[in-house]
Amino acid sequence: MWMYGYCMTWTVAVAGATGYAGGEVLRLLANHPEVTIGALTAASSAGSRLGDHHPHLLSLADRIVQSTEAELLAQHDVVVLALPHGASGAITAAIEKLGTGGATPLLIDCGADHRLTSRQAWELFYGSDYAGAWTYGMPELLHAGESHARAQRTELASTRRIAVPGCNVTAVTLALQPGVAAGLVDPSRSTAVLAVGYSGAGKALKPHLTAAEALGSAQPYAVGGTHRHIPEIIQNFEVAGAPAGSTHLSFTPVLVPMSRGILATVTAPLTPALREIPDPEAAVRTAWETAYGASGRGESLIHLLPEGTWPATGTVVGSGTATVQVAIDRGADTVVAMCAVDNLGKGTAGAALQSLNLALGLEETTAITTQGVAP
Repeated sequence: MWMYGYCMTWTVAVAGATGYAGGEVLRLLANHPEVTIGALTAASSAGSRLGDHHPHLLSLADRIVQSTEAELLAQHDVVVLALPHGASGAITAAIEKLGTGGATPLLIDCGADHRLTSRQAWELFYGSDYAGAWTYGMPELLHAGESHARAQRTELASTRRIAVPGCNVTAVTLALQPGVAAGLVDPSRSTAVLAVGYSGAGKALKPHLTAAEALGSAQPYAVGGTHRHIPEIIQNFEVAGAPAGSTHLSFTPVLVPMSRGILATVTAPLTPALREIPDPEAAVRTAWETAYGASGRGESLIHLLPEGTWPATGTVVGSGTATVQVAIDRGADTVVAMCAVDNLGKGTAGAALQSLNLALGLEETTAITTQGVAP
């Protein structure tokens, strides 16, 4: 880190730079006015050109990918880890050990290793050693008693360890949390069904991820309460005000033939109090408008759509924004909330950049694009 006059820049290393998440983080960092991109590291692809993996990143194409070593990463002001689940715990522990008695980098983990506050939930869903919880990197996360997200931003502004949310978790949380925080929905019987783009599965070559299997087909996965994002979503709803142990979520993701994007449809029963008021639709609309702002006026990266307009993944592809809508299904006495995000944009890299900016004292949306790509 250096200072010249009133200007300051930070060096940022990216571990796992050759994967989809690492590439999207680099795409945003390349346009960040306050950072310099340092080491780009990976495992099996060390020694290759970054352009062999991300030819779209022209300004970085000739950079050589280095091996992911704690000693190298620790030389930077910020380290973003875009590693497979279970891989970042060991490398972050090594970085922290190197910094004993001195400063260590700001660490931002895009993997799952530091998201869960419950050791039991981690061991049940991931089956490996628990690495401990870090500050949760969702600035818009509502805390109990809040109508606007403030507490999470305060935590991020004073932390040196950040756990970026899961992309599916982001979509489900943003869809329903205003109703949870306002006490208008009962999360004890909530359901989420997601249409998910294939980039969310990463670059690993698996038969069901090939074009021959994917094109023209919708494929459910992790059905029956087995998806690893379930405890993280429950954790977020409890932060928003759901009583501990009261949330039960049926979660079903479905791979659909698109490269990027998540469309989450989340339903939850109305609370008895909401059923009894004369205009429950107005109460629900007010809660979501209070949390996110009406018609895009409020949270800069969350757009509550005009009534009667529904989220679509095509409008958020390439951006760091989320679109949200909510309605009441009178026949079923449920709230239906929907959210669309780009899983690599708002779902991963956008959240990482938001959190990085807050931790460094910068404008939260620096280098995050709010414009989608069409057609």
